[in-house]
Amino acid sequence: MKGLSPADSNFRQLDQRPVLATAPLKPGFDRDSLSRYGDPSWDLGPAVFRENARRCHVTVHFTSVEDVGVREALRELLYARLNVDLPGHRKILPPGSVRQMFNRARRFFDFVRDELGVVDLHRVDQSLLDRYARHLRDDRTRRPIIVAHLLEIPFDLHVLRDYLPSGGLAFQPWAGRAPARVAGYRHVRENRTPRIPEPIISPLLSWSIRYITEFAADIFTAREEMDCLEAHRAMLIERDSTLDRHGRRREQRNRLEDYFARLRSEGRGVPIWGTAHNGTFLRHPATGELSPPVNAHLIHLHIGIDTQVDPKMHIQLAGGAPREIRAAVLELGVETGGMDTLIAILPETGKPWRPRFDAKTLAAEERMLQSAAYIVCAYLTGMRDCEVQAMQRGCLSLARSEDGMIMRHRVRSVAYKGKSARGEPAEWVTIEPVARAVEVLERLSFRAASARGLPTLWPVLAAKTVCKDHLSAEIVRQLNHFRDHLNDLFGTPDTPAVPNGPGDQPWRITTRQFRRTIAWHIANRPFGTIAGMIQYKHASVAAFEGYAGSSRSGFRAEVESQRSLGQLDDLLIYFDERQAGAKLSGPAAARIAKTLDSVSDHLGPLPAMIADRARLRTMLASLARTLHVGVLADCFFDPGTAVCLKQATGAKGPLTALCQPTLCPNACITSMHRPAWARSAQEAADLLKEKRLSTLQRSILQQNLDRAKTVLDSIDRDQSAPGS
Repeated sequence: MKGLSPADSNFRQLDQRPVLATAPLKPGFDRDSLSRYGDPSWDLGPAVFRENARRCHVTVHFTSVEDVGVREALRELLYARLNVDLPGHRKILPPGSVRQMFNRARRFFDFVRDELGVVDLHRVDQSLLDRYARHLRDDRTRRPIIVAHLLEIPFDLHVLRDYLPSGGLAFQPWAGRAPARVAGYRHVRENRTPRIPEPIISPLLSWSIRYITEFAADIFTAREEMDCLEAHRAMLIERDSTLDRHGRRREQRNRLEDYFARLRSEGRGVPIWGTAHNGTFLRHPATGELSPPVNAHLIHLHIGIDTQVDPKMHIQLAGGAPREIRAAVLELGVETGGMDTLIAILPETGKPWRPRFDAKTLAAEERMLQSAAYIVCAYLTGMRDCEVQAMQRGCLSLARSEDGMIMRHRVRSVAYKGKSARGEPAEWVTIEPVARAVEVLERLSFRAASARGLPTLWPVLAAKTVCKDHLSAEIVRQLNHFRDHLNDLFGTPDTPAVPNGPGDQPWRITTRQFRRTIAWHIANRPFGTIAGMIQYKHASVAAFEGYAGSSRSGFRAEVESQRSLGQLDDLLIYFDERQAGAKLSGPAAARIAKTLDSVSDHLGPLPAMIADRARLRTMLASLARTLHVGVLADCFFDPGTAVCLKQATGAKGPLTALCQPTLCPNACITSMHRPAWARSAQEAADLLKEKRLSTLQRSILQQNLDRAKTVLDSIDRDQSAPGS
C-alpha cells in the first residue's frame, strides 16, 4: 500500500501536508512548495502531464463551497483519493480528474446536508443512500452510467473510512452490490461516440487541406506584413520622440496625406474593418450606405501612432484628421481590410478566397488555420486528442519503411491512455497531408509558443498578456467556429459548405469523433476517398505500419471494433432493402436472399421487425461477420468456396485484388455497385475505340465490356421489377 496510512497519519498535522504527497511531478516543481491540505485552493497542475488539460479541471477552490461541513468533507475525501492506494479498490485518483471527483462528491454531501441538516456521515444509513439513488435516477436526462459514477462516492467513503478524519461510512453500501448494478446500468461495448457522416467529414477535411495547402501562404504573408508595419510604426514613433506634440501631429498628418496619395495611385479605397466588432458603423458621406468603421488601427500603423501608449493621439479625434479621412472616404471609397497582402484566387469562383486582411481577421484566420491543421492531424492519424495536443516542435521526421522502399512520415508524441501519469513517448507513421499540416503548425505556433517558453505546437495564439498557454479544450469551440467560418466564406444559406446534420442543425464537432470516424472508414470503406484525393486504404497502411497499428496504441483494435459494427450496419441495410422489395444479383444472391428471408419469417410482420431492432441485430450477427463491402461486389466470405483463395496461399481473409465478382459464390451485387460497373463498361468501350489494339487486347476488353453489360442489365432488371 502506497501513500497515506492509518499508522503514520497525524490528522492534527494534515493542514501542512502537501496535497500531492505521492504523485510524480513535472520537472521544475518542488513538492514542499505545492498546495497544502489546509489551503483554500489546491493547484494540482504540477502533477498533470497532459498538454490538453484545462487549468480549471486541475484546480479546486474550496472557498466556492459555503457550507463548512460540505467543504471539510470534500477536503478529506479528495486528499484520501489522491494519496491512498488500496489493493482491490480503485487506484489513486489521477490529479487531472480532481475537479470531476470534486463535483461528484459535492453532489452527495449536499444531499446529506439537505437530508440531515448537517454533514455527519455517522448518521448516514442505507435508507438515506436508497433515497439518494432514487433522487439520481428520477432525473430522466441523467444516463445510468452517470448515476453509477455518482454512486461510487458512498463506496469510497466506506472503503477509505480508516483514512478520513471524520471516519467515513461504517457500513458497506447496498451490501456490496456494485454501483453500476444499483444504478441499473448495463455495460454496452459499442462506442457511443457519434461518427461524423460522410457528407460532413468530406467537405470539412477537404477545406481543411485547402487551408493547409493553399490559404496558409496568404495568412503567413499577411502576418509578415503586419510585423513589418508594427516595426515601421515603432521606427516612426522613435523618430518623432524628439518633437513636441504639435510637431508630432504635423508629421502624422503629412504621412496620412502620403498614405492616401498611394491609395489613390493604386485605385484603392480607405481601409475599413472586416466586421463592425465594436457595434459602430460607417455611413458613407455620399451614398448613406452602412459599413464597418474606418480601420484606424491600420492607418495608425502607417503614420506612426500607438493608441495603447498615447490614446489622445488617435487620428480620428478632434485634434487629429477626421475631416481629411471623411474627404478621402468620399473621394476614394472604402476597401475591406486594407492590408497590402494579395489574396489567392479561388479557381471555382474566379474571385479571392476572402477579402483583404486587417489585424482582427488575420488573427481569426490564424485560429482557423490552427483548426484546419488539427482536423488533418486528428483525422488522418487516428490519434486521440491528448496525443495530438502533446505534439511539439521538431516532432516530424522522414524515414524509410521497414522494407527500405518507401519514405514514411513519422510524428513523435506522447500516448497517455492506459499508461502512467507521465505517458509514454510514441511514434505514429502517417501520410503526406499530415506532414504538411505539422510543417504549417511549426510556423504558425512559433511566435505564441516561444513568447511563453513552450515547445508545444498547440499554444493559444491570442497575443494577450493574460491567457492560458495551451489550446486544451478550447479546440472544440474553435472547431465548431471553423465549421461556421467555412459556411460564411464558401457556402450560401441554402447550400452550406459543410452540410447540416440531423434536424437540419449544424453538426457539433467533438475531438473524439475523428478517431472513431477514420477507424470506421478504414475498416468498412477502405477504397472510399478522403476529401476526394486520398484513399482510406492509404491511411490504414500508414497507420498500421507504425505505432498506431501496434497493440499499445489500441488503434488497430478500434478499427476491428468499427469493422464489426460496420458489417452489422451494412447487413441491416441489406435486410431493410430486401424487406422493401429489392433484389440481389451475383453468385451469392440466392444464398443471402434465403438467409434474409428466413430471418424475416422468424421476426414476423414488418412493424414487429422495426420494434425489435436489437433482436434483429442478434440474428444477423453471424452472417454480418462474413460481410466485406467491395467496389464491384460485396463479399460474404466463405474460405471453402472463395475463388480468390485458390490463387493464393496463407491468406485468412478475402483478397479484393483477386476478386472475380461474377464467378465467386461469395459475391453479391446490388444497385450500390452499379456506378462502378458503369464506369468499367465506359472505360472498356472507350479503349476499344483505339485502332492500334492487338487482337488479344481487343478480345480481353470486349470480354470485360460484355461482363459489365451483363451485370448492369441484371441490376436494371431487378430495379424495374422489384420482388423476391
